[in-house]
Amino acid sequence: MVETKPVDKIQFELREGMGLPKCRKCGCMKESLESLQTSLSSLQVEASSDLLAKIEHWLEQMEPIKYACLGCEYCFPAVATNIFHKAFSESRETQAPTCAFEVSEHDWPTVAGEYHEFCNGPGCPVAVSTLASVELAERLARIRPTELCIVGKTETENIGIEKVIKNTITNPTIRFVLLAGKDPKGHQSGRTLLALWEHGVDENMKVIGSPGRRPILRNVTREEVEAFRQQVRVVDMMGCEDEERIVEELKALAQKSNPFCSCEESKELTTPIRISEVPIVHAEQPAKVQMDKAGYFVILPQPDKQIILVEHYSYDNTLQRVIDGKDARSIYLTIIANGWVTQLSHAAYLGKELAKAELSIKHGVKYVQDGA
Repeated sequence: MVETKPVDKIQFELREGMGLPKCRKCGCMKESLESLQTSLSSLQVEASSDLLAKIEHWLEQMEPIKYACLGCEYCFPAVATNIFHKAFSESRETQAPTCAFEVSEHDWPTVAGEYHEFCNGPGCPVAVSTLASVELAERLARIRPTELCIVGKTETENIGIEKVIKNTITNPTIRFVLLAGKDPKGHQSGRTLLALWEHGVDENMKVIGSPGRRPILRNVTREEVEAFRQQVRVVDMMGCEDEERIVEELKALAQKSNPFCSCEESKELTTPIRISEVPIVHAEQPAKVQMDKAGYFVILPQPDKQIILVEHYSYDNTLQRVIDGKDARSIYLTIIANGWVTQLSHAAYLGKELAKAELSIKHGVKYVQDGA
């Protein structure tokens, strides 16, 4: 039997979030509303009918999404989703963002990301995640200690950690994952990685004991998680941004690693497993380009004024309007908001060309507009 109290709490959190402009433009809110709508519908109980009606109303109030996630320390949709999971564990799992990523069979790192990799065999057994400290990763990459296999940031407690798992278990050289730098507020990807290594995941692929907002792993299998936990030891240096101390720890860890052990157990642990994959779609040129009935644009950077002018013409070459702005984003959002572009392909083209125009002003190079 569904209790009314948790439903009221969920409603309160969502209502508070929808009162904020940033939440109405955030992918976190939109996906949470859609997921809760699906899960509550499957319950088919009277207590959830009022909330379902409000969720439908809130979805109509959502504005064009401007960001997938802002990393807020207090996330209203995440709190609402957690309340739902705790109260209605018998219901189908409400999904977190379903962003997937491409997997390459032939190259390592297997999953693309913002990494610096230096793998040169058993002598570099340590992978370093600098969590939210991007510049720390850059500094370590410049030093390039011989014990370092790969270094990069990990800012999210789901997609980011899934990439760590896949890139680790496809390289038997890695025996340690060292966590350094600042743990992202709200996401807490560092503490989630520690919890994953210590406790694993539950039946819903949620990291047990994670303090993160959405520590649900959608793009790895349970077997991959267990392979990761067996292969490496996660070392906690969170908060440390001193590259000299980190390098000292790398050397100490490398001395503890014995990649040449011939025992059967070590052999099993250092055999890379085949990881789960998603389809890769190779882009091709379209057979025919459909013109936008709303017209076409001529982009004119004005370096002396530090602005971009965009002339909007109809197809009889009549000038409809001139849009100006200081950056590509404000211009294309204005054009989209006013309905002056109606084809997705045209919107993509416009975004690309405006970005080029903005860069031409910034770097003092000539801008030449491409054909559609």
